[in-house]
Amino acid sequence: MYICYIHCMSEPVIASMAEVRSHLADVLDRARRDDTPTIITRRGKQEAVVIDIHEYQRLSRLAEQAEESWLNGLADEAESEGTAGSVSLEEMAALLRAHHA
Repeated sequence: MYICYIHCMSEPVIASMAEVRSHLADVLDRARRDDTPTIITRRGKQEAVVIDIHEYQRLSRLAEQAEESWLNGLADEAESEGTAGSVSLEEMAALLRAHHA
């Protein structure tokens, strides 16, 4: 099964901070209505991007799911390696507290 992580957005528009400031309503409408992100530059350097709030929320959920999957994979890997040489969470917390004391 193929999962599309990048929503079918249009190619981004690149605009300077001054242009965005002058046409903020248009930038927001373009993001919301046309699914077109705007990359904001300052002194020629890309600084930020304006995207639709729903796309931002979707991407945030994907990032959370990817992190959870990665952490679950690490836990599975650690479990398969056994417990020899490992410490419990409580022991680790005690070691960290002792180190910071």
